[in-house]
Amino acid sequence: MNEFPIKHRLWRSGGILALWFGAGLAPKAPGTFGSLAALPFGLAAAYWGGPYAVLALAAVIFLIGIRETGRYISDGGNHDPGEVVIDEVAGQLMPLAFIPIGFLPYLAAFILFRAADILKPWPCSLIDRTFTSAFGVMADDIVAGLYAILGVLALDYVGAW
Repeated sequence: MNEFPIKHRLWRSGGILALWFGAGLAPKAPGTFGSLAALPFGLAAAYWGGPYAVLALAAVIFLIGIRETGRYISDGGNHDPGEVVIDEVAGQLMPLAFIPIGFLPYLAAFILFRAADILKPWPCSLIDRTFTSAFGVMADDIVAGLYAILGVLALDYVGAW
């Protein structure tokens, strides 16, 4: 298996998308930067197409992410490299479909998703341990996105925004 340095892998093997245009190259907390990098895309989709466009974008990124992450992993040897953040992008977009456009709702969605992604409540942790493929890399963040959806719906129910 070929081991390419990250800076070279950005430009080959699906790196530009897997690392979400370089957001995954952040020296600390690349997943957080990947989630932040998802917000403008979610905002644009919500503004121009509404909640269904945001969910469609998340689904497309999920499918592309499986392919591009698989290509990236095949060059690097690690089954879940920290610099791959397209999984965070797909998961972070999901709760944005269930909230109004605004700073406070987007901040809440960001915090809730990051908490679920970092803490990995069941079944995120099970998926993370069980699937050592590109699908597993992507799937645990989709489940974290579902947890974030529950959180933003609860906040919406109590009138947080």
